[in-house]
Amino acid sequence: MPLHITASSVNRGVRLIAGLACVAIFLSLVDLATGSVPIPLADVVRALVGRAPRPEWGTIVLVFRLPKMLTAVIAGMSLSIAGLVLQSIFRNPLAAPDSLGIGAGASIGVALLMFAGGALGAVGGGAQGIGTQTSALFGSLAPLGYSLLIFAASAGAAIVLLIILFISRKFEQAVTVLIMGILVGYLTASFVSLLVYFGSPQKVQLYLSWTYGSFGGVRARELPWMAGAAVIGIVLASFNIKALNAFQIGERFAFTIGIRVRAARTRLLIAAAVLAGAITAFCGPIAFLGIAAPYAARLLSKSAEHRQLLPVAALVGACIALLADTISSLPVFGAVLPINPVLALIGTPLILSMFFHKRDGSKIEDFA
Repeated sequence: MPLHITASSVNRGVRLIAGLACVAIFLSLVDLATGSVPIPLADVVRALVGRAPRPEWGTIVLVFRLPKMLTAVIAGMSLSIAGLVLQSIFRNPLAAPDSLGIGAGASIGVALLMFAGGALGAVGGGAQGIGTQTSALFGSLAPLGYSLLIFAASAGAAIVLLIILFISRKFEQAVTVLIMGILVGYLTASFVSLLVYFGSPQKVQLYLSWTYGSFGGVRARELPWMAGAAVIGIVLASFNIKALNAFQIGERFAFTIGIRVRAARTRLLIAAAVLAGAITAFCGPIAFLGIAAPYAARLLSKSAEHRQLLPVAALVGACIALLADTISSLPVFGAVLPINPVLALIGTPLILSMFFHKRDGSKIEDFA
């Protein structure tokens, strides 16, 4: 049904966005303070402005933890917006880069570039841990290499998206589309397994380490490339908010209000592919964020208006990613944990609650 925007809902949305921004800032500081060397929050702030009480604390915060924190923010925002876009297009709350096999498509793009093309295989050294796999994998890439990396991952994600879109035209039931997406994901994973089987031991070790997922491998030189791709995807999605609102009701409705359905859908799918592809390329396959964050954003905002949903989903995704990164870095574990198991602990209860939560008397099947 058509969306109605009132002054009270706008005010509530502004307050929600401001509150989430404050939470994200606090979690960012906590993330910077957490690690094998705990640093007080006040000293973290001093280090950020160049007045660290100890020189080594300034190095830890600015050189090691700040890029990791910014990576978590960018990844959380990008994957949550990609999930929100896909959920609106497919009118399904379970649609996300990982559930539809799009993450697997991005992985196959990276694997092809690494194993077949050799663009990444020339990188020397081995991965010494989950948090260093990206720097080991991409440490000697020139700017052209980063462009190829983003393009390969985004192209792989886009191809899978096109396959899923074609399937969705043949099968109207959302569950069938999800099952087909899982099967496409298995198919791409099988192809990657063949590449891994015939790859050299060094490439295999680096690639397998990359697949664990991490926010800690992206350094300052890689951040602009990942952030630039994320900005392109977010801007492209933001310029198509009217289409997103209409797609929630249906493509026929979108057509009746003057939207060029095929062109708008293509632009939105490109945005989702770039967002998912860029983050997967630099951080590895990151699960759960693309489903859990948009769902939590809808619960918090109680709105279907994407002018409000987009920033809320982005901030919720950033908060979840920061929380997961903080937990994975707790010194009690003795090492930095892979990010996906931690995200699973946070995201799985949210996703499970989706099947039991009722909103205005409707169930999950009545998403549209």
